[in-house]
Amino acid sequence: VQLQASGGGLVQAGGSLRLPCAAPGLTFSTYSVGWFRQAPGKEHVFVAATTRRGSSSHFADSVRGRFAISRDYLKDTMDLQMDNLEPEDTALYYCAARDGTILRSAAAQYGYWGQGTLVTVSS
Repeated sequence: VQLQASGGGLVQAGGSLRLPCAAPGLTFSTYSVGWFRQAPGKEHVFVAATTRRGSSSHFADSVRGRFAISRDYLKDTMDLQMDNLEPEDTALYYCAARDGTILRSAAAQYGYWGQGTLVTVSS
């Protein structure tokens, strides 16, 4: 099963983007989900995560207050809302899912991944 992330693009600093993520073939609502990003030449870095019911979320210090993660249980999708974007947010963004109720920020804890969507923020 591969997750499907979309919504990436080119945006000016201070702008916003919304990244939807779907999981065909997976009952998405039964998994904890998260977002990671990878800048050129660097490793995956944790961005945000939320629980199955969306009752608890965790954000990296670099995005806290600017990014939000939400779930749509009717569509069985989840979104990453990114506001006040900075050039340092430029990266390939991946959505991921894990079978567990505890929030995790380590990429190795997630068993399902999407193909990534590119976000480029110009200064």
